[in-house]
Amino acid sequence: MTAVADRFAVRVMVTDVWDQVFLAVGPDTTVADLKRQALAEALRRGSADAGAYVVKFRGAQVLDEATTLGALGAGANAAFIVLPARRQPVR
Repeated sequence: MTAVADRFAVRVMVTDVWDQVFLAVGPDTTVADLKRQALAEALRRGSADAGAYVVKFRGAQVLDEATTLGALGAGANAAFIVLPARRQPVR
């Protein structure tokens, strides 16, 4: 197998901008790397504070961001959500 065959696409919804990005990742990609890549692509800012965001997969928050996508059981077209860790006030 080649390195390209081990990669697959996942969908990441970044709620700050209500934008969905598609990332090519591998089973050894960590959740922290996924979050960092999604924020960089969606927000298009130099540095977003990744610590101010959390990741959800299958409706539950991923508490250990050092976990790999393979360990989570994520496959092709898996959906993730990146949202602020603190709730936003509604006016």
